Amino acid sequence: MANTTRKGYESVHGTNPQYIIEKITRSKIYECLYWKQHCFALTAELIIDVAVKLKYCGGTYGGLRKPSPFICLILKMLQIQPSKDIIIEFIRQSDEKYLRILGAFYLRLTGSALDIYRYLEPLYVDYRKIRQRRLDGSYAIAHVDELIDDFLHKDYVFEISLPHLTKRYTLEETKQLKPRVSALTDIDKDLQEAHSHKQESEQQSEKPKNKKRMSRSRSRSRSSSSSRSRSRNSKSRSRSRSRERRKKKRSKH
Repeated sequence: MANTTRKGYESVHGTNPQYIIEKITRSKIYECLYWKQHCFALTAELIIDVAVKLKYCGGTYGGLRKPSPFICLILKMLQIQPSKDIIIEFIRQSDEKYLRILGAFYLRLTGSALDIYRYLEPLYVDYRKIRQRRLDGSYAIAHVDELIDDFLHKDYVFEISLPHLTKRYTLEETKQLKPRVSALTDIDKDLQEAHSHKQESEQQSEKPKNKKRMSRSRSRSRSSSSSRSRSRNSKSRSRSRSRERRKKKRSKH
């Protein structure tokens, strides 16, 4: 059957993977045209060709709560259960942003807490814009890092109740997860290094200026001392001349 989970499926959080999505939403997905046209007989390899054509992400929208193509593909992935390596490749590739969100949301629904933090937190540095469809059918501009933050901290995203996620500090206390290093720390280090380089360059530029000032002050002091000595010599000469004149006058008398 097209709407049943594959044979030999692995239970997720103790239940059938498709049951993560509520029954009402599942029944609407099964009845929608997109599911019948594009999701029939999809495999883990073929789902990539369909996912790269996504134009927005979201759950259900409109008065009749029509399911979006994004949520239809999520249900199909829950049905066929792609391998973990394929999902990680969806997340790590950077060319298709909607494919990345698709893999991240699927991992949030089915993965362990360690895998969720390990593979989703690096996406905080992805600031690309994406279109998100709201409940009323309108579109809104969001960013990849915003959705990743919603996946990690909210309990309800795309009209789907998310499985419980262990808090990060609990995993850190049990030493299962290392403390997260924010990207802002690298920015702070770069700013500090730039500031220190600037100070060093300013100090180096001030040294020749100080040398020039010292040389100027020395030359000024030398010129002033030479002028003083000249003035003293001229005064002594004038005095000697006046003495000689007086002597001459006295000799005549």
